[in-house]
Amino acid sequence: EVQLQASGGGLVQPGGSLRLSCETSGFTFANYGMTWLRQGPGKGSEWVAAITKDGRSTYYADSVKGRFTISRENAKNTVYLQMTSLKPEDTAVYFCAAGIPYNYDYWGRGTLVTVSS
Repeated sequence: EVQLQASGGGLVQPGGSLRLSCETSGFTFANYGMTWLRQGPGKGSEWVAAITKDGRSTYYADSVKGRFTISRENAKNTVYLQMTSLKPEDTAVYFCAAGIPYNYDYWGRGTLVTVSS
C-alpha cells in the first residue's frame, strides 16, 4: 500500500518558520522526483517546490522562492520542506506527491499550516 503522510504543520506567526516532513512507503522513493503542493482556503492546489530523485536539483514556485527549501533523505524515504519568513497567504494544507509538476503518480494526506498573528 502506497502511503505519503505529511506532518509538522501548525499555527505560526507571520515571519515565523516551520519544517514539514513527508514520510513515504509502498513505492521506491529513490526512483521518484518529489513535489510539495498546497491548497489554500477556497483555492485549487498549486505546487510550491520540487526536487529531483537524486536531490541535486530543486525548483520553486515564484511565490516561495528564497523562503522555502525542499530536501530529501532517500535512506529514510522522506522529503522535507523548510519554510521561513512565512506570510498569511502561505496558509494552506500542504501535501507531498511522488512525481514532478504536473505529473504525479501518488499523493498523500496533508498537514495544515496556518500563518496568523
